[in-house]
Amino acid sequence: MPASAELVADKGYDSQALREWLVERGTEPVIPPRKNRKIQYNYDRAIYKQRNVIERMFCRFKDWRRIATRFDRNVRNF
Repeated sequence: MPASAELVADKGYDSQALREWLVERGTEPVIPPRKNRKIQYNYDRAIYKQRNVIERMFCRFKDWRRIATRFDRNVRNF
């Protein structure tokens, strides 16, 4: 797959090795630095704010799956 322009991740993915690999690949890391990091990296806050849109989409997929399959309303389960 071709490299993406940005990689948006939360603070749990803030590691130097990942940042170096992304820059080497040609991808801009949009990862907020951890509070205790000695070097506080800058990141695009506007792009990072849009991360919740993707998370909400996956939550909706999970809800729709439950409604579409109706596993919890099957007579066999009771």
